[in-house]
Amino acid sequence: MSASLSPWHKEPTEHIEESDSVLLLTQDQKRYLIRTMHGRTLHTHLGVFRHEDVIGSRFGDMIRSQLNRPGLLLEPTLIDLMTHIKRGTQIVYPKDAAWIVYRLNLRMGCRVVEAGTGSGGLSTALAWAVAPEGRVYTYEARPEAYDLARRNLERVGMLPFIEMRQRLLQDGPVETDVDAVFLDVREPWKQLDVVIAALKRGGHFGAIVPTTNQVSDLVDGLDANRFVDIAVEEILLRAYKPVPARLRPEDSMIAHTGYLISARCLAHLEDTSPWQAKEKQRRRGRLRSRRLIEEREAEELRASDADGQPRRKYPKLPLPD
Repeated sequence: MSASLSPWHKEPTEHIEESDSVLLLTQDQKRYLIRTMHGRTLHTHLGVFRHEDVIGSRFGDMIRSQLNRPGLLLEPTLIDLMTHIKRGTQIVYPKDAAWIVYRLNLRMGCRVVEAGTGSGGLSTALAWAVAPEGRVYTYEARPEAYDLARRNLERVGMLPFIEMRQRLLQDGPVETDVDAVFLDVREPWKQLDVVIAALKRGGHFGAIVPTTNQVSDLVDGLDANRFVDIAVEEILLRAYKPVPARLRPEDSMIAHTGYLISARCLAHLEDTSPWQAKEKQRRRGRLRSRRLIEEREAEELRASDADGQPRRKYPKLPLPD
């Protein structure tokens, strides 16, 4: 499947054509993502909508089911593509995916390696950012996840911009001189040597983990492997009910979904300590000062007074008469 066959990067047309991705919105706010094809139908709780009625229509038109219930045709957004894939694993949420694209500095033409394809949700967002000239190289070892992700990416029209590998990232060989690497794996700190081998000088690294102890292990690993510009972030999204007369937050919100870690790879430098965060430099200075004080105190205790007794830390003061 060539990039020219993707519905997202073809010449714009006035009417919806076969193989286009379309969002069908019903009056009760149900959203259905379809890939148009002659002869197919969409079965919903409001009746059956025919693809034949969609093909030839325009975005913004309304069609009706065989029960005469209306459906609005809209161009799907990236959020629609990500949230309508079939899930075999937990997906990266759109709120996190948007920040990941920003942190990895992705744009058209970039090359990015992803480890942990899962159901293909983040792969969709990465391909959306780098297409049509760029490429996403995604690694997934589990056969069932690999097959599901491939079907999902083909369904949303992103597969032409993605090269899938059915193996672990560390099993190599891996692409080199890429612009960014993102890890969605259990122990990302154990794969930093592969990340360094894949990244270009100064390239962007990112990862998502669910717990704070994983964050600590990863940040320690990044420090030890000469990564700089390290950031640890969490995205909370709060929606509001769009009713002007009674505007207030929704009753539920998408809160913690994962910790996002980003960094820049400067493994070619022998010492990156001057470029680490100020708080880290201050802590390193405090530890160095404490160590010097402890060494000085130990040396003084080892020394002896003239009478051969160990020297006390403080001199013995005479008692008053």
